[in-house]
Amino acid sequence: MSETVDGQDIHDAGMKVRRTVLGADYVDKAGAHADDLTVEFQRFLTTYCWGEIWTDERLSRQQHSLVVLAIAAALGRVNEFEAHAKGALRNGVTPDQLTAVLRQIAVYAGVPAAVSSQAALRRAIDEHCRGE
Repeated sequence: MSETVDGQDIHDAGMKVRRTVLGADYVDKAGAHADDLTVEFQRFLTTYCWGEIWTDERLSRQQHSLVVLAIAAALGRVNEFEAHAKGALRNGVTPDQLTAVLRQIAVYAGVPAAVSSQAALRRAIDEHCRGE
């Protein structure tokens, strides 16, 4: 018997959250080139990251987003930062809150990390404001 989240298979629950946060197009592209390696890896990511972590209701979706943004910026993962900035906006984080996070990233992760993240954040906010 597989684990469940609110009566739903943990992978299915993770996929629901993943598609809500990152958007269906992003998730579909991630799984588009299916082979033995990617199928297993995508299943792992969806079950572990999204099913185990993002369904943990001790943090709100907004809080999950902000944690991921801070870590992605600190590690210099600009592509992930941009994808999760878009997700944060979908989760109800405001552009003003994201600007505050960027300042905090500069202080705690370094100005170069914040500068790299700023361009990604600008693209995410612009896309969000255009309704994409």
